Amino acid sequence: MSHPTSFLCVVLCVLATGCRLAGRLSGGGEMQPPMAKVIPTTLEKHGHVRTDDYYWLNQRDNPDVVAYLEAENEYTDAVLGHTEDMQQALFDEIIGRIKKTDMSVPYKLDDYYYYSRQEEGMEYSIYCRKRESLGAHEEIMLDVNQLAVGHDFISVRGRAVSMGQDILAYALDTKGRRIYDIHFKDLATGRNLPDIIPHVTGNMAWAKDIKTFYYAKQDPATLRSYQIWRHVLGTDPAGDDLVFEEKDDTFSTYVFRTKSKKYMMIVSAQTLSTEYRYLDLDDPAGEFKMFLPRRRDHEYSVDHLGDDFYIRSNDQAKNFRLMATSINNTARENWREIIAHRDDVLLEDFELIREALVVQERREGLRRIRIIPWSGENEHELEFDDPAYLAYLTGNYELDTQVFRFAYQSMTTPNSIYDYNISSRTKVLRKRQEVLGGFDSSDYATQRLHAVARDGTRVPISILYRKGMKLDRGNPLLLYGYGSYGATMDAGFSSTRLSLVDRGFVYAIAHIRGGQEMGRQWYEDGKLFNKKNTFTDFIDCAEHLVDAGYTSPDSLYAMGGSAGGLLMGAITNMRPDLFDGVVARVPFVDVVTTMLDDSIPLTTGEYDEWGNPNQKDYYDYILSYSPYDNVEAKDYPHLLVTTGLHDSQVQYWEPAKWVAKLRALKTDDNRVLLKTNMGAGHGGASGRFKRHRETALTYAFLLDLAGVVE
Repeated sequence: MSHPTSFLCVVLCVLATGCRLAGRLSGGGEMQPPMAKVIPTTLEKHGHVRTDDYYWLNQRDNPDVVAYLEAENEYTDAVLGHTEDMQQALFDEIIGRIKKTDMSVPYKLDDYYYYSRQEEGMEYSIYCRKRESLGAHEEIMLDVNQLAVGHDFISVRGRAVSMGQDILAYALDTKGRRIYDIHFKDLATGRNLPDIIPHVTGNMAWAKDIKTFYYAKQDPATLRSYQIWRHVLGTDPAGDDLVFEEKDDTFSTYVFRTKSKKYMMIVSAQTLSTEYRYLDLDDPAGEFKMFLPRRRDHEYSVDHLGDDFYIRSNDQAKNFRLMATSINNTARENWREIIAHRDDVLLEDFELIREALVVQERREGLRRIRIIPWSGENEHELEFDDPAYLAYLTGNYELDTQVFRFAYQSMTTPNSIYDYNISSRTKVLRKRQEVLGGFDSSDYATQRLHAVARDGTRVPISILYRKGMKLDRGNPLLLYGYGSYGATMDAGFSSTRLSLVDRGFVYAIAHIRGGQEMGRQWYEDGKLFNKKNTFTDFIDCAEHLVDAGYTSPDSLYAMGGSAGGLLMGAITNMRPDLFDGVVARVPFVDVVTTMLDDSIPLTTGEYDEWGNPNQKDYYDYILSYSPYDNVEAKDYPHLLVTTGLHDSQVQYWEPAKWVAKLRALKTDDNRVLLKTNMGAGHGGASGRFKRHRETALTYAFLLDLAGVVE
């Protein structure tokens, strides 16, 4: 693949502030968008030649590229200039629902209760703890607001406290590219130690001896996490020991400590295979032992309790089963079955405590929590009432307890943290997210629908709307989807989306194949050579909502991000007539070129998700749906596309090129807007308030298209 060595200047039209597009946009006259210069680059593979007119945009440091992105930002701001008051009102409304001074539910770990809190007027969290009692004196471990001074972006990862409970390790990123520096803070004095470990992933774990520390480092080019290092506090990080290096570039590696604190685990993982190594932490400088060698199509995870390791494994079990083995013999033939495989139940996770085994499972598309006492008696399951919801285990760090913690939310119920007592079978609500601004969950309704896909598969849809609204074809409806990596898009709560629903929108989630909502097969039916099921499922869900009278194509909108942005690109190529507008956030749209470039972060590790286009059959299949490669001269919906200049997961040039090509080929006068955050990465702006500037922009775009005015 050849890179152009010289560049022509980008041709940019003058942007007249306040002007608007012709067609549906009224007033102010017409405006021409920035047009990226055409510099053809020939790309050849398997005897097939592609011409990429905008390949030159992949030069992040080129002044012409930066000028083009900035011109696109100015154009977007100008086109949506008439919505500035609406954007401000939306922003004020969204952050007005957020409790300005708030605190998380404390969790207990060893001698301390740990929690985070937020203060009014501050963007970031303050991480704190109290010794032995919640009535004790508060110790501030880390105030991210102080760290953020002088930075447009900040991300803190890790926050691992040493076994002696006196040193805090934390990882800091100020660019948004997910390249961190690890710092160490003496919690007794409040001072940072001189040890600084630069350019790492942020994955970390402490040993038991209070001075030994393990961390993961990424490849500087691909950002693949490929090495585990050992640092001894007080020594120069330049002399740290390399403990493990993952040579296979389709695998990544990370480290963690078991809940029992007895073992350190090094994990090598890729889409279809896992491998664990373990170290008894009584000897933190010892050699890691192999738990079970990797094998194609075998995924497993491990934790420890007492004399056994517990293993969630898909060996001869597509939906996974739970196994156990002695800590003295981890060979596969020594494993014994604890929970058998079931065709209709996906075993997602498990939690080990002295009193019981707690498992997180998925049945009929919904997550369940099952309690299995070690005594073998009184097994039971938690009951949830909503037709669609999200429940999950969280904050369980103690082994010697009869109580475990879980979270629950639905599209109408804010996130709620419960403690559940296994013996008494009682649950205590510790905290429910407080939504300001007069929110009342009884004002909203949620439903669970099913669309029949073109191959006969029933695809769930979760919808939210305000009670009292007439559900008919005149309603604007926003349909959200993802459908990749086996990630489930459960029907959770969002206070931000109330700003759409309160203005007459119906909000819907399409639980399409490629996720794992209906079990492991649901994922496999939406990847590799089955990837197009993801796109057709979303289209079939959209058609079902139209046919059922919830909306019409003139009032139907779609939104997705990252791999969900690929979904947005595919559906706009396949059925542009079905949607009035589409929002594609950090969209993965140049699939062929990216998956052929193994120098780009994430590429090699995702061959088992998308296929390896170095093989002709995968090349042909990916090419047949890659959004950038399939843009045609035809009408397209209105589009708002967002990206981040420092995005390490989906490089900014993918959406930039896609927008440029759409501009050159589309035959309509609909809006195509590109908004690049010049100081952030994949997750957009940091900060609990300012990130909602982007939310307000997105909602204003949708509301304006739907003809909703303040």
